[in-house]
Amino acid sequence: MALSTGKRGGGSLREINVTPLVDVMLVLLIVFMVTAPMLTTGLHIELPEVQATNTPIKVAKLVVSITKDEHILFGEDDVTADIEKALLQNARVQKEHELYIRADKDARYGVVARAVAAARVAGVTSLNLLVDPEEMKP
Repeated sequence: MALSTGKRGGGSLREINVTPLVDVMLVLLIVFMVTAPMLTTGLHIELPEVQATNTPIKVAKLVVSITKDEHILFGEDDVTADIEKALLQNARVQKEHELYIRADKDARYGVVARAVAAARVAGVTSLNLLVDPEEMKP
């Protein structure tokens, strides 16, 4: 940082030039913004078991069920081949923008992710994943 001297009135005044400090801080900010998302990739995370109370499903809501053998059911219809088309053409999905996904605990993550992506493409803004909660211990 540079100090400049100047005469004002009868005495001298020393001022600190903060421009280089601001430049360095902005460069550091950009570097951290770029590298921070890269630090989280490749982490192995084991999710904890959660004790929760049972929350009932709202009456007559749309449910997508995923079985452990990778079948995707929308209501009672098997839509494994084209879930995206089924959700886009459903009038209730387009009107309510709400969907529940119930997946078997042994279902592959990729199948569940495909259902979530199809829901997002169909315009679903309220996506709920249903689970069987463990009983609360007193």
